[in-house]
Amino acid sequence: MCRNIKTLHNFKPPATDEEIRASSLQFVRKLSGFTKPSKANELAFNRAVDQVAQAAHELLDSLVTNSPPRDRETEASKARARSAERFRSADVRPAS
Repeated sequence: MCRNIKTLHNFKPPATDEEIRASSLQFVRKLSGFTKPSKANELAFNRAVDQVAQAAHELLDSLVTNSPPRDRETEASKARARSAERFRSADVRPAS
């Protein structure tokens, strides 16, 4: 459920509003246990997503670092390589 929560700090270009919102939505989904809330819980759910997104914006705006910004494409290719290795290893099983 939380696969969309990604590190958003120290990237060039910076995280977009959409990325922050998607991470906030995943976080609230995980906390609440709802993929999609009922009509009775929809207002509280959406309010929580808005509040988490606001807190994430404030956090990202206030963080400082001395390391150079990371490149999104480089990090994405590293993640794809890790995933390919992980799933390749799972598919190749020793003969018994």
